[in-house]
Parts: sequence; structure tokens; C-alpha cells
Amino acid sequence: MSKQNISGRNPVLEILKSDKEIEKIYILKGDLKGSIKKILGMARDKRIVIQQVDRNKLESLSGGESHQGVVAVVSEYEYSQIEDMLELARTRGEEPFLVILDEIEDPYNLGSIIRSSECAGVHGIIIPKRRSASVNSTVYKSSAGAVEHMLVSKVTNISNTIEDLKKKGLWIYGADMDGEDYHFRTNLGGSIGLVIGSEGKGISRLVKEKCDLLVKIPLKGKISSLNASNASSILIYEVVRQRHES
Repeated sequence: MSKQNISGRNPVLEILKSDKEIEKIYILKGDLKGSIKKILGMARDKRIVIQQVDRNKLESLSGGESHQGVVAVVSEYEYSQIEDMLELARTRGEEPFLVILDEIEDPYNLGSIIRSSECAGVHGIIIPKRRSASVNSTVYKSSAGAVEHMLVSKVTNISNTIEDLKKKGLWIYGADMDGEDYHFRTNLGGSIGLVIGSEGKGISRLVKEKCDLLVKIPLKGKISSLNASNASSILIYEVVRQRHES
């Protein structure tokens, strides 16, 4: 199985809390305080090999990313099936809530969306196999390790996937500047899929046509759109608000 290096204290802590296989953890020599001490304790409890190295070695392992004195070598992220997400919803006794990302290419945005989704109790995130960021070390870092607790599925065709979800009873909402109404005036209850478009182009035409309804976020300033991760957080938590009030 191929490996990847995950850098940063929070991402490594979250991996240690999960069942993910960790081959080895590299720690900066002499930096044994604070959360590093907690990482060391958890790693020893799991009998994971720990090696203290110099800063140059850590910077090489992290690929130049901020490592905060720790890098873990782990197995590649395992993607899930959509049925796993629907089963998770059934297990929780909840109506399915999925986030569908249409060509989000920035791994920092993907990581941020995963973090917001995990915090909000989203059952899974769907991304396309092509023209999309994949789960890598940057996504681990920008999600603060939340990716380890989130089901992510890679699909060949987003439009076809939406059709399949609609057949399973999900109502599909797309985030679009030309939406029919504002998100807070739209009933976002029930089993839903929330579609977020790419950073530059938004939702593609074919995917937009598959949505049951397009919703918009009010914009009062001179900038015409929100960052994809910010927009997704607003919409995700509107779903959460409505579910709590229903």
C-alpha cells in the first residue's frame, strides 16, 4: 500500500485518534513540549515507531509545508462508497445530508469544506475523479485532521451521481449567484445533497441542470462572489439550523 506524509500537530493528533495505520512518526529533536508530548504518549500507547530528527529532515518530509515539529508516515487515504454515507445516516437515525463538490481544485478549499462538513455532521462528501483536488497532505492540514473522520467518495460523473441520489430520495440544491431565492428563505429540510461549484466557474451547466433548486447567498459588497469554502460553510450551517428548528 502506498504511503503519504502528514505534517502538523492537529492533523497527526487526529490520525492517532483514528484507526488509520501509521508507519512512523518523526519528531523534531528537543521539541517535546505541549501537544508534541501528547502525540508522543499516544504514539507509544499504539506502539508506533518514533524517530527524532533535525529540522532539515522534517522539512524534506513535509515537502516544504509547515510541519510544527512533527510528520507522520501513513497509508494513503481510503475513499468511501456513497452507500457508506447513506448507511451512516441510517445508523445515526438521520436523513442523509451530503455535500457534492463540482471541480473544487484548491486543496485548501477542499480541506476547509471537509472541516466545516465534519463539524456540522454531514454524512459524506462527493468529489469527481477528474479536475478536482484529492485528499492529500495539504487537505489533511487545512482540514485540521477532520478528513480522518469524514467519508469522501470519488465518482466518475457528478451529473450521473446526482441522478442516482435523486432516485434514492435526495433533493439536490445548488449554490449559485443566480439562484431562485436566498438560502435562508428556502426549505432545506429532508434528505438533501448540497452542490458547491468550483472557485472560478461555479457549478457547471450540466450539473446545474440536474439540481432541483438553485439557492443564493446575499452579497452586499462590491465583490461578486464568496470563496467556495466560505459559501459552503454558510449553506451547510443553514441546513443544520433548519434541522434543529424542525
